[in-house]
Amino acid sequence: MNAVSSASADSLRAALAAVLDGLPPNRAAQAVERLIANYRGTTPTDAPVLRDRSDVAAYAAYRMPATFEAVRGALDALRAAAPDWEPRTHTDVGGGTGAASWAVAEAWAQEPPRTTVLDWAEPALTLGRELAAGVLDAEWRRERIGSALSLAEADLVTVSYVLKELTEADRTALVTEAARAAQAVVIVEPGTPDGYERIIAARTRLVEAGFTVAAPCPHSGACPIVPGTDWCHFSARVSRSSLHRQVKGGSLPYEDEKFAYVAAVRFPVTPAPARITRRPQIRKGLVQLELCGPEGLGRDTVTKRHGPLYKQARDAEWGDSWPPEEDL
Repeated sequence: MNAVSSASADSLRAALAAVLDGLPPNRAAQAVERLIANYRGTTPTDAPVLRDRSDVAAYAAYRMPATFEAVRGALDALRAAAPDWEPRTHTDVGGGTGAASWAVAEAWAQEPPRTTVLDWAEPALTLGRELAAGVLDAEWRRERIGSALSLAEADLVTVSYVLKELTEADRTALVTEAARAAQAVVIVEPGTPDGYERIIAARTRLVEAGFTVAAPCPHSGACPIVPGTDWCHFSARVSRSSLHRQVKGGSLPYEDEKFAYVAAVRFPVTPAPARITRRPQIRKGLVQLELCGPEGLGRDTVTKRHGPLYKQARDAEWGDSWPPEEDL
């Protein structure tokens, strides 16, 4: 069964606006403050973060658009590395209100995969089901996300902003189980040093399980970043509705979501020749690109003397593959 209407950032925002209509702003703000504290601090793993309808609605306003854009960025990179691959089944582990599932449905909009969303918070599943009505072809199922989780085989497994909520043992077990069940695994975490460390640990386990890294890395070897000196992360621009700004207490029409991710697969892919790892620095007559390539970290300086490549460098963005495909 195909989705009745298409999943997109716009349709998600419309669904969120409908759900949040009538929620007292002070209740939403209080829930957002607590959720921000959990997001930035240490979250207990013995209870769901989302406790009731107000929590879930606030979470949806605070996190769903950003999570959607971060997962969309990771999926775009996966699709670039495997343009002919289309998943027919998808499991969204710890999916909560379903932001990653919306991104997956948009990525393969011609024939979205059948999705199963697993989460331990029943209020999140209930709201996710409500938001997705008529949009996603999905089953919403309550499961304890941890070492006892058993996944059905699926083409694609996504795990977005979940690993931080788990103990180290449960993280390892979850990634191992995802590797057993899936043909492709996409894991997204906050773009912080500790989020990157969780991604690197998951990446290592996936490679050890026989997976090939499709993105963001141009190789499946060890990360060239010296531990503790830097971290690999990317940025996604998130449009914010007036209601979203009200709930989050912001004034800008957008925000930048920083995220780290890995996409790994069990089938042939063509990773990027190199990946732009920082915002390009545009100077008069030149562009400096910080890159990660098969040989490690490096820098490419593109000047006007490079002709059309110079314009492409000026248009390049953080996270893009480099050089452009036509120049390979």
